[in-house]
Amino acid sequence: MIVAEDYESVADSRRPHPAQRVLVLALIGVLLLLPLWIYPVLLMKLMCFALFASAFNLLLGYGGLLSFGHAAFFGGAAYVTAHALKVWEINPEFAILAGVGAALGLGLVIGLLAVRRQGIYFAMVTLALSQMFYFFCLQAPFTHGEDGIQGFSRGKLFGIIDLADSTTLYYVVAAVFVASLFAIWRIVHSPFGMILQAVRENEQRAISLGYSVQRYKLGAFVMSAGFAGLAGSLKALLFQFATLTDVNWHMSGEVILMTLLGGIGSIAGPIVGAGLVVTLQNHLATSGFPVTTVLGATFIACVLLFRRGIVGELRHRLPAWRRK
Repeated sequence: MIVAEDYESVADSRRPHPAQRVLVLALIGVLLLLPLWIYPVLLMKLMCFALFASAFNLLLGYGGLLSFGHAAFFGGAAYVTAHALKVWEINPEFAILAGVGAALGLGLVIGLLAVRRQGIYFAMVTLALSQMFYFFCLQAPFTHGEDGIQGFSRGKLFGIIDLADSTTLYYVVAAVFVASLFAIWRIVHSPFGMILQAVRENEQRAISLGYSVQRYKLGAFVMSAGFAGLAGSLKALLFQFATLTDVNWHMSGEVILMTLLGGIGSIAGPIVGAGLVVTLQNHLATSGFPVTTVLGATFIACVLLFRRGIVGELRHRLPAWRRK
């Protein structure tokens, strides 16, 4: 059995398996070719929500912390990025950095208050603070209330690359998406990530070994908020608007649904869950079927058939199938 004090040596010895490297190269190749067959805007929306779900999974899947308030970071960064592009008229890379910085700051404030509690109390604190931020966005002048911030230009990346073209923007979003997934993978397999998982498995034992549990929880919370903010900034840049929908509690529920459907505690799980939800929403939007009803039925079916999530259940069953 691996104890918490052994996680640093384990983390140092972890390197990408050759099969993982092949899988990553295959993913990059697929991302390069997908715009030839699928509408780039749909792909970019999927990547934004996949990154959002991956950010949430960093907190829930590896830290064991269930947050009901991640929409505050997603939507808050979207508002700041949209405001920076429309009012400040700065380059998109600085607008995105401003959005991520706002999400990190908000995550630090909410995290400092939330990590003092555990379990359902932690979840309720994040929900309450997220709702406070929602009403702030509703009343703040710069958000334009229910109208939101819209009608701004995407600008030119580094003053050179014109993001008005959807195909060009697609490859920029894809590059950020792949880099972010690698960063999350590196965090998870770092000494910090190993200790965070030790805290998730047995918090009291981690405390007895001398680890500052609250610091690790706060670090995971802030990093998760930052990646969620990056996803929100990219979404605002993609659709050229930011509205109250991005900070509503429904958005927090949606990212929880995506993560649980795909499977927590894995890099691929949130991506699969986000892909399933976004695809269903896209195809059902014009079909006349109630989207929420279909998503609810899908969630119930996955709970009954894939209790570990789609990816988690496949990972669990594949070794058994191979033995047979």
